[in-house]
Amino acid sequence: MNQRLGYLREKANKLSLSPGVYLMKDKTGKIIYVGKAKALKNRVTTYFHAIENHNPKTRKLVENIYDFDFIVTPSELDALVLECSLIKQNNPKYNILLKDDKGYNYIKITKEPFPRISYALNCKDENAEYLGPYTSGFTAKQAVEEANKIFMLPDCSKVFPRDFRKQRPCLNFHIKRCMGVCTGKIKEAEYRSIIDSAIEYIKNGSKQSIEQLTEEMNEAAERLEFEKAAKLRDRINAIQKMRNGQEIMSDKSYDFDIVALAQNVELASVAVIKYRDGRITDKENFYIGDEYDASQMRSDFLVEYYSKRTDEIPKQIYIDSEIDDNELLCEYFTSVAGRKITISVPKRGDGYSKILLAKSNASEYLSMKVGRTVKELNALEDLASLLGLKKIPTIIESYDISNLGEDSRVGGMIVYRNGRPYKAGYKKFAIKNVIGQNDYACMQEVIERRIKRYIDGDEAFAPLPDLILLDGGKGHVSSVQLILDKLNVSIPLFGLVKDEKHRTRAIAESGGEIQVNANKKLFALLTNIQDEVHRFSLSFQQQKHKKKTYELELTKIKGIGEAKALALIKHFKTKQGLKDAEVSEIASVAKISTEKAIEVVKYIEENF
Repeated sequence: MNQRLGYLREKANKLSLSPGVYLMKDKTGKIIYVGKAKALKNRVTTYFHAIENHNPKTRKLVENIYDFDFIVTPSELDALVLECSLIKQNNPKYNILLKDDKGYNYIKITKEPFPRISYALNCKDENAEYLGPYTSGFTAKQAVEEANKIFMLPDCSKVFPRDFRKQRPCLNFHIKRCMGVCTGKIKEAEYRSIIDSAIEYIKNGSKQSIEQLTEEMNEAAERLEFEKAAKLRDRINAIQKMRNGQEIMSDKSYDFDIVALAQNVELASVAVIKYRDGRITDKENFYIGDEYDASQMRSDFLVEYYSKRTDEIPKQIYIDSEIDDNELLCEYFTSVAGRKITISVPKRGDGYSKILLAKSNASEYLSMKVGRTVKELNALEDLASLLGLKKIPTIIESYDISNLGEDSRVGGMIVYRNGRPYKAGYKKFAIKNVIGQNDYACMQEVIERRIKRYIDGDEAFAPLPDLILLDGGKGHVSSVQLILDKLNVSIPLFGLVKDEKHRTRAIAESGGEIQVNANKKLFALLTNIQDEVHRFSLSFQQQKHKKKTYELELTKIKGIGEAKALALIKHFKTKQGLKDAEVSEIASVAKISTEKAIEVVKYIEENF
C-alpha cells in the first residue's frame, strides 16, 4: 500500500477541470507515467480511490507514485500532442512499451558470375551485397519469393558456370519456374540484366518495374529483337499476374492499415497489417506487457505506434473494436500527417475479413508468448465479450452440488486459470447447515463459506475469482447473488445450463439465458468446465458416501459408537488403511482399550 495516498488524494482533489497532461513520478523524481485528461481532476483522482478495483498494471503504478505534476493545455487535442511529445522524451516505465518480434532482415545478392537472390538475417558474408535492413522479415521474404518467381531465377544449390550441362534440368524448368541456367544457354550478360531487373523490382515495386520493362520491350521491338521483346513481355505478364493474383488482395486501391488486438490476462498482442496499392506489404506484431482496459490499450497503441511513424500514416486505419478517443485520434493524426485520416471498425465485407486475419495474427503471436493455444485465447475473449465483462477472466471458479441422501451432500469448487484447470485451487465442502434436499440453499452455503474464508484472511482462498459459474440455471444464480450482495462482494455470476443430453447449451443469468452452442471454442471451454466441476463434486460425494458406509459398519461393533467410528475413518481414510492398522494405532485413535481394539481388528478382517 502506498503510504502517500492521503497526500496524493488531497493534491488531486485540488486540480482544476481543465484539459491537460499529468506526470506521475517515483521517489527519485523520475517520470514513470504520462497521461492526458479531458478534465485533470476527474482523471487523476481515479488513481487514488478504490484501488482494489484497479487492474494489475494500474495497481503497480499507484504503488510507485511518490508525487505528480501536471500541465494545463488549451484543449484535449493539445493535451494529446503534448502527451506524445513527453512520452518520446521520457520513455516512462508504465506507459505502453511496444516490443515487437523483429530482428534485422536483409535481401542477399551473391557476388558471382550468376548471382542468387535470397533472404538473410544478417549481412556478414563479404562475398555478397545486401538490400536492407528491412523492418519486416515478412516483407523481405515475400520480395525474394516474388522476384525469384517472376524472373524465373534458380533457387537450387548448383554453382554456375561449374555445373553447366552436368544434369538434366529439374522440374522447375519444365513448369517455367526457372529459366534453366543449368542448360548453359543463358549468357552471363543476359543473366546479369535479368538480376538487375529483379533488384529494380524489389527496390521500386511492380508499377515502376512494369513501366521500365515496357519501355525496354518497345525498344527491343523497334530494333526487331523480337525474341528479347517476347521475354520482356513474359516478365511484364508475370509481374501483372503476381500483382493481380496475390491471394491476400484488397478491392481498395488506396493505402490502409489493419490493427487488431488479442488479450490473455497479463499480456496483450497487437498485429498491424499494412496494405499498399491493394496488397499486403508488411506485417508487424507487438506485445504489451500489462493487460488493462481493451479500449485504452488500443488507443494507447495507436498513439505510440503512429506518433513514431508520422510519414507512414495511411489515410484509413481499420481497428477491430471501438475506442473512446476515436475522434480525437483522427484529429491528431490528420494534423501530423497533413491529410485527412480516418479510424473505423469494419462490421462486414472485405474490411471485416481483413480484421479477422489481423486478429488471427495477433492471437498466434500471443499464443507463442503465453504457452496457450489460439483456441484457448479466443474462447476467453469470446466469453468476456458475450457476458459483457470489463476484462478477460483470469480466474474462473465453478461450483456444483452433489448429494446422495442427508449424509452425503457435498459441494465442489474447481478453478480455471488462463483457460486451463488449476487443480491446486480446487476445494471440497461438506454441507453442514442445510436440512433436506435444497440445492439452492446448499449452493448458498458453499459460496458464503468460501467468500468468508477470503474475508477472514485465509490465503488458501485468495484471490477472489474474476468470474463465478454455477452448475445450474437462473434460480441458482438469483439465490447466490443474494449471498454476494449480503457480503458486499461484486463478482460476475452466471449459471451453466445443460440440455436433456446433459450437454452445456446456455449460460444462465438472473434475467434469462444466453445461447453458446454456436461458438465452438467457447462451447468447448464451458463444457469442459461444467464436466470437470461435476466430476470433482461427484467423486467427493462418492468418497464421502463410502466413508459413511465404513463408519456405519464399524458402529455394529459393541462399544464403538458414531464418534469413535468417525475418528477411525478420518484417521485411516480408506478400507485398506484400516486393514493395515496395528492394534495399538486403533486403540490410540479411537481411545479404546487394547482388548476392544483387538475386537475391531478381528471384525475388520472378517467383514471388510
